[in-house]
Amino acid sequence: MSNPYNVQQTAVIGAGTMGRGIVISLARAGLPVLWLDNDPKATEAGLAMLAQTWRQQVDKGRLTGEEADACLARVRRVSGYAELAQVDLVIEAVYENLALKQEIFRTLDATLKPEAILASNTSALDIDAIAAVTQRPAQVLGLHFFSPAHVMKLLEVVRGAATSPAVLDTAQALGRRMGKEVVVARNCPGFIGNRMLATYVAEARKLLLEGALPRQVDEALQGFGFAMGPFRMYDVVGNDLQWRARQLAGQGMDAPLVQVDNALCARERFGQKVGKGYYRYAAGSREALHDPEVDELVIQVSRDLGMRRREVDDAEILERCLLALVNEGAKILEENMAASSHDIDRVYLFGYGFPQATGGPMHWADEQGLGLILARLERLQGLFGEHWRPAGLILRLVADNRRLADVREGQA
Repeated sequence: MSNPYNVQQTAVIGAGTMGRGIVISLARAGLPVLWLDNDPKATEAGLAMLAQTWRQQVDKGRLTGEEADACLARVRRVSGYAELAQVDLVIEAVYENLALKQEIFRTLDATLKPEAILASNTSALDIDAIAAVTQRPAQVLGLHFFSPAHVMKLLEVVRGAATSPAVLDTAQALGRRMGKEVVVARNCPGFIGNRMLATYVAEARKLLLEGALPRQVDEALQGFGFAMGPFRMYDVVGNDLQWRARQLAGQGMDAPLVQVDNALCARERFGQKVGKGYYRYAAGSREALHDPEVDELVIQVSRDLGMRRREVDDAEILERCLLALVNEGAKILEENMAASSHDIDRVYLFGYGFPQATGGPMHWADEQGLGLILARLERLQGLFGEHWRPAGLILRLVADNRRLADVREGQA
């Protein structure tokens, strides 16, 4: 009997930036792709972008002309869900709105053959809430690609409460076929990478309000070895993405930590794509240039919030941003949301630009010594409050003279 999850024909819903990258990844791996977007012009523009991308690969000697032609031939635009009826696996890649994704999954569930796998590219939404609107929750999971999806190596495979082992195995095999570093995460807000990132950027934003400036924070973290600091990262991703999400949700706009972002977006400083964000960018250049206007804006926002600014040194920036990652990573491990500290490290090495030489945040913490990490966390708790309370797992590992690397799934 053949494996019911033998993926031969795929489909992608959505022709935005993520959808395009996912289509490229699938076609490059030799898989035929049916491509659907509710705006036919989006898939048309997407196909032109695909052709250009593969033409550039030929020019750089990474593909032959025949291979590029074959990749493009594997992709076919479709105009409705009915044309997807016989696909083996579909990946939804529309914007982050739970109700919209649920509506799409209801339609997919009603339209696709019973054995088809339904995957969402969500970066943070509840996979179980998406699976719950279908009659096949065992065949629903997350495939969280990182942008740009055809370049970034990491693929977080998100296992829902009902996802079957066979579906999980199939998804991991698909990820490896696309040349990805595959890490399985269980379902929690933000999964592994973005859950940890939230604590890291929260510290970076607090540091701005307390006395640091964007370039100082970025340079301290880049000096440690990060590919880019958090504010440079926001410029690349687009400062307006979270801003627009807050507006759509009708909540979060008043939070102190996002007031600098709000002020930037009110001035249409959306990032690299428009030539100005936390930094300035010359036309056609990706070089981030210091902009004193942003420093003045940061100082003004912090004063408007009643903050008394102080000197912040690079050591404090590193301490708070790195230990925020480590402590949240330990909580993820403790809750069995990741199988091992090594998996958490791979997420950060391949998805978030953590310096390769360190081995990742959890390996770095083990190298520092968990006793020292615990003491530093307790010091930060005393200075800044309860959100710095050390993860229970760190306390237990220090007491037992064990390391994060010694923890295996189900043993935290």
